[in-house]
Amino acid sequence: MVLDQSNLLSSDKYIENYRPQFHFTPESNWMNDPNGMVYYEGEYHLFYQYHPYSTVWGPMHWGHAVSTDLIHWEHLPIALYPDENGAIFSGSAVVDWKDSSGFFNGGKGLVAIFTSADGPVQTQSIAYSSDKGRTWNIYEGNPVLIEESCPDFRDPKVFWHEESNKWIMILAVGDHVRIYFSEDLKSWDFASAFGREAGSHEGVWECPDLFELPIGETNIKKWVMLVSIGNDDAHPEGSRTQYFIGEFDGKTFVNDNPDDTVLWVDYGRDNYAGVTWSDTLEERRVFIGWMSNWKYANITPTKEWRSAMTLPRELSLISTWEGIRLAQTPVKEIENIRKEKREWKDLIIHTNSENILSICTGKEIEILAEFELDSATEFGFEVRTSNEEKTLIGYDATKQELFIDREHSGESSFHPLFACRHTARLQPERNRISLRLFVDWSSVEVFANRGETVMTDLIFPSGTSEGVALFAIGGDVKLVSLEIYHLNTIWK
Repeated sequence: MVLDQSNLLSSDKYIENYRPQFHFTPESNWMNDPNGMVYYEGEYHLFYQYHPYSTVWGPMHWGHAVSTDLIHWEHLPIALYPDENGAIFSGSAVVDWKDSSGFFNGGKGLVAIFTSADGPVQTQSIAYSSDKGRTWNIYEGNPVLIEESCPDFRDPKVFWHEESNKWIMILAVGDHVRIYFSEDLKSWDFASAFGREAGSHEGVWECPDLFELPIGETNIKKWVMLVSIGNDDAHPEGSRTQYFIGEFDGKTFVNDNPDDTVLWVDYGRDNYAGVTWSDTLEERRVFIGWMSNWKYANITPTKEWRSAMTLPRELSLISTWEGIRLAQTPVKEIENIRKEKREWKDLIIHTNSENILSICTGKEIEILAEFELDSATEFGFEVRTSNEEKTLIGYDATKQELFIDREHSGESSFHPLFACRHTARLQPERNRISLRLFVDWSSVEVFANRGETVMTDLIFPSGTSEGVALFAIGGDVKLVSLEIYHLNTIWK
């Protein structure tokens, strides 16, 4: 059955309570993992796990949207529907430039690789499109990969590996990932496994990705593997995403760090299942995540729609005092929705300072700040404030920790662990801390220093909580520079 989405395009969309104004959301109903992300003929494709008949998780489809700038999105009809092989779970898409699949009569086109889920049975299937992803043909030979001994066998990420001249698939298998290779996207051979003893196992492994990045401005490159881990009731953090850095030769991934090293993509509570776009221009590696957490994803206090994506972020590798680490920077295109700007320089913020930001209000703002440490033990920003509500984003200079405190951020009664304060290690650079914050109607995203520490959190404040303030505790801090921009909505 094809769902008629024409009634979803009314002009009063995107102003509902908590609806993000510059983050991607579905027009209505449930969304989770980003899928099938590929750049092709001028368009960034974003597919996503979608339940078109409810605002809670259900039989999965692939929703679909396209963008020319990663910021403004055009919703398209549902791309993939459940079929005789099962619901359409997460996966990826590639451009088959040389028609290795034989689907395109010597031309080129898009091939989607996804998990078919029929009850507990999970297999890998493919579909193809010759019209820029507008319509899809399901391959008659599906499924193309079956492992009957693996109950959790899902989320294939496929890419072309130039050195081996083959397609590579990495997918999650419960407590590890497996790597396969193919010449035609139809027949797959097992290459290797990774991870049974490495990283965090605080939940089932899901949504892997594997790609190469240079270290800084050098010609030295490393491979980065992303692996998301699902919610476990024993751990308050819930679902989140880890990464590994190492070498890959077309068959085997070798971790550069000891097995007990755990590296997190995001230290907030609401960035899960993120993966990167294929075939992007300028060799950019752009990531987007599902901005929620399986601890409470089905019960967040939205009605017409549920779930948003993070801002798209460009990934890089940088050298830090701990070693080579992944860094994230919001894509430069976000600057195109900036509106009016306010600016301050060289101010001392005292414990009892008058709020110099009292003239600033807003529910959709970007803040760029650089602080020089002095005697203050904590400092930072209060956002989405009112007499009853505030979200704190700051730095604990004593513990050298970045933090988000959403204990009084707004509605939180839907889950006992939502209202909390959580932290991440952050070392000053030249005695300074730089913060870049994005505040939307129901989220905050924090990028610290060079993007080496990132935190993403949902919040659900009242629509009247629009205030912004600076704070310092236990002494003074120097505000070297501060810029605040209001941001335009991305929806017409």
